[in-house]
Amino acid sequence: MTDRIADFLRTRRPEGPCLVVDLDVVRDNFLAFRRAMPDTRVFYAVKANPAPEVLKALAELGSCFDCASVQEIEMALEAGATPDRISFGNTIKKERDVARAFALGINMFSVDCEAEVEKIARAAPGTRVFCRILCDGAGAEWPLSRKFGCEPEMAVDVLEHAHRVGLDAYGVSFHVGSQQGNTGAWDGALASAAKLFRELAERGVTLRMVNLGGGFPAKYLKDVPGVPSYGRAILDSVHRHFGNRLPETIIEPGRGMVGSAGVIKAEVVLISRKQAGDDVRWVYLDIGKFGGLAETMDEAIRYPIRTLRGDDETAPCIIAGPTCDSADVLYEKTPYALPLSLEIGDEVLIEGTGAYTTTYSAVAFNGFPPLKAYVI
Repeated sequence: MTDRIADFLRTRRPEGPCLVVDLDVVRDNFLAFRRAMPDTRVFYAVKANPAPEVLKALAELGSCFDCASVQEIEMALEAGATPDRISFGNTIKKERDVARAFALGINMFSVDCEAEVEKIARAAPGTRVFCRILCDGAGAEWPLSRKFGCEPEMAVDVLEHAHRVGLDAYGVSFHVGSQQGNTGAWDGALASAAKLFRELAERGVTLRMVNLGGGFPAKYLKDVPGVPSYGRAILDSVHRHFGNRLPETIIEPGRGMVGSAGVIKAEVVLISRKQAGDDVRWVYLDIGKFGGLAETMDEAIRYPIRTLRGDDETAPCIIAGPTCDSADVLYEKTPYALPLSLEIGDEVLIEGTGAYTTTYSAVAFNGFPPLKAYVI
C-alpha cells in the first residue's frame, strides 16, 4: 500500500470492489530490472496487467513487450511500442494470427514444435523464431505445466527445421515457474540452453538469444529475494555456461513488474459460523475467485489482507467470495487471522494484486460486474 493509493481510496471512495494501481511502483520496478540486468532487454508480459496506462508508462521507459495474442500486440503498439520491441510469445497461435502479426511488423515468434514452425514459415517467412524448452519449476509457488515447451533434445530438431525452411533460428526460451523463490532456478535451464547452442552449431545453425522468461516474484505474505539477487545469480549462470561467448538475453517479467503496484479494496458482505461454538468464522467478501482472485486456486497465491481495525485481537477465518458457486472459497486449508471485531460492511485491503486480477475478471459471472480498475 503506497501513500498515493491510500490517498486515492480515502478521497475518491469508489463504490464496490476495485483495483488501484500506482504507476510510480511500476516505473520503479522496471528501473530495478534494468539496473540489475543492464545488458538484458526487458519484455513486459502484457497478460499480467494490460491496462493502457501501464503499457504506455513502460513504453515510455523503453520496455519491450511479450504478447500472447494479436490483441495484446495491438495494445502494445497503441501504447507506443514499435514492432521491433514486441515478441509474439505464445507457442499456440492460429496461422491467420501469425499473418496478422507479421503484417503489423512483428518479427519474433515462439515455437515448441515443428507444426508451429511450419505455420510461421508460411505466414511470416524469414522471421526470427525461438524454441521454448521444458525445465524444472522446483522452488516456484506456481510451477508451470507441460502445456508449453518441448524437451531440449526435441528443440534441436525444431530449430534445425526452422533454419531449413528459411526462418531465422534465433534462440531458446524457458520459464522456471511463476513466483520463483529460488534465485538459482535459472542455472539448470541455462545449462540446457548452452548445450542446445553447441549442438545446433555442430549442425550449422548459429543461435544468438536466450529468453530467460519470467518467474520473478512479487511480495505476498512471505519475503522474497530482491531483483538484484536474481540479476546476480542469473548473470553468474550465463557466464558459467556460455563462457566468453555470451548470448543476447531477454527477460519477461509480469508479476514482478506490476504485482506490488496494486491493491484491491473490498468489503465484508457476511460473517457467519457453520455451527454453534465454531472457532473459525466464515468471512465472505464482495470479491472472489471469479471477480479477479483466480490465483487463490489451491491457495497458491496468498495475498496479504489488511483491515482498518489495526491491532485488534485476531482469530482464524475462512475467506470466501460472494458468488453462488461452492468453488468460490479463497482460503480454507490455511485460514487467515482477521480481527474478532470485524463487522459486516467493513473495508478490507488485499495487497500485491496488481498482476493477474483484472485479466481474470472479464466475465460477469452471477451478474457481478468485472473488477473495476483505477491507474494513478
